[in-house]
Amino acid sequence: MTAIKHALQRDIFTPNDERLLGIVNVCKAGKKKKNCFLCATVTTERPVQVKVVKVKKSDKGDFYKRQQMWELRDLTVVDAKDASKENPEFDLHFEKVYKWLASSTAEKNSFISCIWKLNQRYLRKKLEFVNVSSQLLEELPKAEESVPSGESQSVAGGDEDALEEYQELSTREEQDIESMMEMCEFAVSNAEAFAEKLFKELQVLDGANIQSIMASEKQVNILMQLLDEALAEVDTIEGKLSSYEEMLQSVKDQMDQISQSNRLIQISNTNNGKLLDEIQFLVNYMDLSKGHIRALQEGDLTSPRGIEACISASEALLQCMNVALRPGHEQLAAVNQQQKLFAELRDTFARRLTNHLNNVFVHQVTASYYRSSCLSLPGHDQSSTLSQNTAELSLPKHSPLHRDLLRYAKLMEWLKNTHREKYEGLSRTYVDYMNRLYEREIKDFFEVAKIKMAGTSKEAKGKFGKTTLPRKESALKQETESLHGSSGKLTGSTSSLNKLTVQGSNSRRSQSSSLLDMGNMSASDLDVADRTKFDKIFEQVLSELEPLCLAEQDFISKFFKLQQHQTVLPPLPETEEVDGSVPSRVPPQADHRHSVSSEKDLVRLMMNKIFQSIEPELNSLIALGDKIDSFHSLYMLVKMSHHVWTAENVDPASFLSTTLGNVLVTVKRNFDKCISGQIKQMEEVKISKKSKVGILPFVTRFEEFAELAETIFRNAERRGDLDKAYVKLIRAVFMNVEKVASESQKTPRDVVMMENFHHIFSTLSRLKISCLDAERREAKHKYTDHLQSYVINSLGQPLEKLNHFFEGVEARVAQGVREEEVSYQLAFNKQELRKVIKEYPGKEVKKGLDNLYKKVDKHLCEEESLLQVVWHSMQDEFIRQYKHFEGLIGRCYPGSGITMEFTIQDMLEYFSSIAQSH
Repeated sequence: MTAIKHALQRDIFTPNDERLLGIVNVCKAGKKKKNCFLCATVTTERPVQVKVVKVKKSDKGDFYKRQQMWELRDLTVVDAKDASKENPEFDLHFEKVYKWLASSTAEKNSFISCIWKLNQRYLRKKLEFVNVSSQLLEELPKAEESVPSGESQSVAGGDEDALEEYQELSTREEQDIESMMEMCEFAVSNAEAFAEKLFKELQVLDGANIQSIMASEKQVNILMQLLDEALAEVDTIEGKLSSYEEMLQSVKDQMDQISQSNRLIQISNTNNGKLLDEIQFLVNYMDLSKGHIRALQEGDLTSPRGIEACISASEALLQCMNVALRPGHEQLAAVNQQQKLFAELRDTFARRLTNHLNNVFVHQVTASYYRSSCLSLPGHDQSSTLSQNTAELSLPKHSPLHRDLLRYAKLMEWLKNTHREKYEGLSRTYVDYMNRLYEREIKDFFEVAKIKMAGTSKEAKGKFGKTTLPRKESALKQETESLHGSSGKLTGSTSSLNKLTVQGSNSRRSQSSSLLDMGNMSASDLDVADRTKFDKIFEQVLSELEPLCLAEQDFISKFFKLQQHQTVLPPLPETEEVDGSVPSRVPPQADHRHSVSSEKDLVRLMMNKIFQSIEPELNSLIALGDKIDSFHSLYMLVKMSHHVWTAENVDPASFLSTTLGNVLVTVKRNFDKCISGQIKQMEEVKISKKSKVGILPFVTRFEEFAELAETIFRNAERRGDLDKAYVKLIRAVFMNVEKVASESQKTPRDVVMMENFHHIFSTLSRLKISCLDAERREAKHKYTDHLQSYVINSLGQPLEKLNHFFEGVEARVAQGVREEEVSYQLAFNKQELRKVIKEYPGKEVKKGLDNLYKKVDKHLCEEESLLQVVWHSMQDEFIRQYKHFEGLIGRCYPGSGITMEFTIQDMLEYFSSIAQSH
């Protein structure tokens, strides 16, 4: 073990600046014995690191290599398994438990003892030793007594202090020892003689040293005499230094008095400088020029130059009022006097500014109000104004008003920072007047839009019925106002809408009434041009509202400075005039304050107050459009979704985005109602019992709906809503086609299914609606299945007996009768087969096919043009059955020579001639 230890120290640990203190030969418990060594090492450099290293011989067996290493601080538990009995097994608990089997119990105990001592010396965290005797943890085990002392100390970690104090020989010392040993030939062979020789030489050297010391006694006496003389000289110097110190003490007292005087002078100068700085500070920051004072008291708030002077003066006043006074300034009378002056100037200017801006609001807004409504002209009738504006659907622009008011934006910011109550009063005044102005303008604008929208319906319906002459504008206004409501529902009756559009009806109108209920899909009522015109009107309405709202929101943000910091402001309650001037707040019990999370929320509150009529007017317009034609909801959904998307990209929390989003919910609800109405009409459809079914009306309407929807929703943001509607409609179409086919008495079920699903498949293939690919494949599958079913069922009639005969033959074979033995069955012998075949000569077959063609022609409708397709399929099926019959004859009646009375070529001629003759 000693040789292994030295080899490991030399080859592995010395190159890494480590010392090997403990080693044990182990193998993993419970496995094949693959021996390795666990080594306890410490680094030679500070700080000392203690490690447990697993060393294993290489596969070739000529050198050792590190296999695994753990830090001793990561060790948590050492388990010796049994403290009373000898047991070579032990466990080390690192991040996981490692189970080891030592080569001997003595090596295990020696290694555990080494680990305990290293833990006590180098680690703060004390390990947990389990199943280890206390004697082993206090001193070296007795088993180590059998180990040589040098090995015990190095391997078991015995005297670590000795290891710590050990120093390697230098190169020179090694050379000296080697030369000395070379001088003595028996140094290696006879160590005792060599040691005795060294001892004698040491005695000789000791004697020489003693003689040398005794010979130097005279020099020692001389040295002691010199030391006595040096001490006397030191005493003389100390006396001179004491006299010098007394002289310096008097000088020190005089210098202290001079220093005290200089310190008092310096303190006085410092205080004078600080006083001058304070006075200079107050003069610089607490003084307002006479020009600024005059501007605040008498400045002209109407001219641009006067406004600029007032802005400069207000900013200077705000700077003076917000100056950070130092401790003690507030006790100065001059400072208090200046603060009172600033407060008086602030109140005076705030009062002047508030009165002036209030007058500007009233004047500008009132002027805009009268200009927009044309009330400034004496004797002017508003109904004529409404009539003139029907040719142009636009909203008045208020950019001149905004431009004039923005000159006062900085003054409004000053008022906001200095006099909050007056600022809030002005904001309520502005909101109140603009609410009245916009309410009138928006109401007139939507009345014009409703007239134009109703006009599209009147023009379309006038093609088929007698229309009324234009009514007076006041009556028309009454009808449109009857459609106005916050919930967006039409309050006018059906008769009112008829007065707006068409009076009277004729037979053609009554025939298409059900189509109008289904969404007015019929071109005889509202064609694509009328819907396109409605789409343009609705788009123009949204295009006019959007810049109006954005411009007003931008103005409010800039004018009232609502983009800079968070604030808490009250809502905008109803106001009342006080002395005919600035509106005051309502009584405190009616003033409900709400915390506004940000300036944007306050902008939205003001916008909601100003434009509170937009959402109900939009809902009313949407309700009118939906009542005129429920398919208008498709146009409105696309347009409204696009404008909502645009508004959200600008500001998702803006008034415009929120309002249009709310209206979009109504539009989406109308769209869903339109889809539900069509599905309901599909479920309520009834077919005539006396005529053939053909292509069902709701199948045709779905085709028209899909064509219209694909045109409207091209590149639209709400394509997903249309796809969901498509799925609902197509499932309802499928279900009701099957329902009608099952209830049909005149037309076979397979014909109804075949024709309608062929029409659906053709429509979906032509429109290429990706979300309905599964339904398109299903429609094709249903069409193909019912075509095949109809052909097979119909072909049984021309050769009915022959079909029944061969069905019986196939039944016998299916029951287990061998094919060649079928002819021995009494009902299916050769004689019976010949009788059946003779009943179907070529003429009879052709006659039966001719009757079949006529019957198929009666079943099928002309608009789908499936007659030739069905006839060709019947030909293919007939040929298939013919070949099947021939095969059965050949297998079941071999060698009988029985054949059909007609050939395949005859059949082809029959089918071709019948098709050409009709």
